[in-house]
Amino acid sequence: MSSNAPGQPVRDLRFFLTVPHACSYLAGCEATTLFLDPQESPRQSVYDALALLGFRRSGRHLYRPHCDTCSACISVRIPVDEFAPSRTQRKLANRNADLTLKVRPALFDPEHYALYADYVRTRHADGDMYPPSHEQYRTFLTLDQPYAQLLEFRLDGRLVAVSAFDQLERGLSAIYTFFDPAPELERRSLGTFAVLALIQRARDQGLSHVYLGYWIRECRKMAYKQFFQPLEMLDGRRWRRMITL
Repeated sequence: MSSNAPGQPVRDLRFFLTVPHACSYLAGCEATTLFLDPQESPRQSVYDALALLGFRRSGRHLYRPHCDTCSACISVRIPVDEFAPSRTQRKLANRNADLTLKVRPALFDPEHYALYADYVRTRHADGDMYPPSHEQYRTFLTLDQPYAQLLEFRLDGRLVAVSAFDQLERGLSAIYTFFDPAPELERRSLGTFAVLALIQRARDQGLSHVYLGYWIRECRKMAYKQFFQPLEMLDGRRWRRMITL
């Protein structure tokens, strides 16, 4: 089956729209979100079909932007077989070769939460995730489903990063990465390295894509996504090559 369009109809599923709310990415803008009915328990095949239509997961919810007057959010993904790391990314991979990686289920772990809370307080004190809480973390990043997984990064046993991702039928979907904000780890660029690790994992499994979620040209925090080349964007119901640099 082509990876450019869903192979299973999703018209029998129920969806809901939120009321307009403050946009998390663009100041002064309002957003509307389309959610799959929370009562639905989508099979893996349904999740895969919705991912091809630009849906993302947050906790147990599958969603995508549905704004009448704005189309700034662009779904992007990396074609694994065509990805060619830049010179900087190759150096970064070598710099982090001493890290130990381990996949775990997306269940609550106090060690993970402590790292997450430190990351949010240090890096995102001005965002809507602040202040962090156990309930917020559980709702956002934990899910007792086989496809929901966490990738741990450890340095000599010390937990330095966790990347939440979903195992799709033909790809991996990067959900969220948080890492140790200690200054001595800054040169490791752990957020970028987490994406490189997912690309390698997808390649090892023979998967075609790594989904990076949404990219917004005007959003500085999303700028890192454009440095993974080539990049594909969802244009309506089709994916096509995106030129961002």
